[in-house]
Amino acid sequence: MTLRIHNTLTGKKEDFVPLREGKAGMYVCGVTVYDYCHVGHARAATVFDTIYRYLRYKGYEVEYVRNFTDIDDKIINRANEENVPWQAVTEKYIRAFHEDMGRLNVAAPTHEPRATETIPEMIAMIASLVEQGKAYELDGDVYYAVKTFKDYGQLSGKKIDDLIAGARVEVNERKRDPLDFALWKKSKPGEPFWESPWGRGRPGWHIECSAMSRKFLGDRFDIHGGGKDLVFPHHENEIAQSRGATGHAPVKYWIHNGFVNIDKEKMSKSLGNFFTIRDILGKYHPEALRLFLLSSHYRSPIDFSDQNLDEAEKTLDRYYDFLDEAGRVLEPEKDQFDPVSEDFMQSHALFKKFDEAMDDDFNTAVALAHMGETLRALNALKDEFVQSAKDPIKMAERPYLYIKLEAGMAALRETGNVLGLFFADPVDYKARKQKKKIEELKLDALEVERLIAARNSARAAKAWGQADRFRDELARMGVVLEDTPGGTIWKVK
Repeated sequence: MTLRIHNTLTGKKEDFVPLREGKAGMYVCGVTVYDYCHVGHARAATVFDTIYRYLRYKGYEVEYVRNFTDIDDKIINRANEENVPWQAVTEKYIRAFHEDMGRLNVAAPTHEPRATETIPEMIAMIASLVEQGKAYELDGDVYYAVKTFKDYGQLSGKKIDDLIAGARVEVNERKRDPLDFALWKKSKPGEPFWESPWGRGRPGWHIECSAMSRKFLGDRFDIHGGGKDLVFPHHENEIAQSRGATGHAPVKYWIHNGFVNIDKEKMSKSLGNFFTIRDILGKYHPEALRLFLLSSHYRSPIDFSDQNLDEAEKTLDRYYDFLDEAGRVLEPEKDQFDPVSEDFMQSHALFKKFDEAMDDDFNTAVALAHMGETLRALNALKDEFVQSAKDPIKMAERPYLYIKLEAGMAALRETGNVLGLFFADPVDYKARKQKKKIEELKLDALEVERLIAARNSARAAKAWGQADRFRDELARMGVVLEDTPGGTIWKVK
């Protein structure tokens, strides 16, 4: 099946045919580094990381660019509030971004430019627009003349006349037209600045991405991504200034992810209804947050709540429980059976279903549903394999059951990795979960071990009633026991 992508520019799904065979160029708008990232940022990062991973899984050589906006009014204001250099603010939050993204298994892009590293390219692009009469200077500020671009509004579906009548425009009586937007801003006293043909100043927001994408991907590239809120005016303005400078449509496929909502309202810092990634990862496993964010199609809004995150973590627990238990079952048997061939591994039915879902505009929700069905089937297969060791009639089927289970585990891991999941060691994952539950219940591990030892002594003495009372006491504490040939194992409910 051919990969199909919903293109915001055309409003429909289109076959993905890259500009260069076997290669894909992708640019995604990054964050403005003046504060910690919230869950809305995590969704955008996770969505485009998954797209990046899937394109590579499909065999494409991907050049992926994700930028930092590291000069902005918010950054300057934060620096003034904290009485520190603006660079100290950006360095702090770039480090924090990398820490948060690392925990979420977000892979590093090919290039991660900062806006301040691309000032010469921005100045050159602005100068070209001025020279062509598509931009103009006003006392050190430079504005793009929107009416010089006849297709303005094509991406967002907005009409120039409607925008002029009172839509979201910059208010500045000096501009030739209320729709014109800033390419270069004259510096105010005490602000950071760069030298330019129009005097000291700094770039406008929109020109940053046009210059950075062009620097690393050329005048034309395949995919440009970002949140739905960037369609207008940011991406609309990118198209206008890039086409004005180069004469080419810069992007073939525009992809935009939906919002994370709280009580049906978009999560954002401006509304104050946000949770930072760090807030959430203090309570939930990073992969649980990632699983939650991928549980809806990327273009749909997703409702944030503790209940939804609890469900995501329970689902993640089931995957890791299986990977742990199946690993324990298969490990002692490895020397008894032939290794599973790569061809057999890759023939697992999950791959076809997974690929079909992801080829349909990266439908992670359907892909996860197929993975859930596979998990249920593999748990049943694991139990069948265990039972086959005790059934003489089933003994002959063990080699086949072994390779089916091994191949299923591999398929689950590989598809999960494409979604940025199952990178933790299952034993470590379960141990951390147990430790967390023990801390939440404020259990005394030494007391638990004492009661287990007392129960085992009672059992050895065949004092079954006393042994049951110890078990009941442990159960009231939230402790579940499992008697194995190697001894009694305990865990928290």
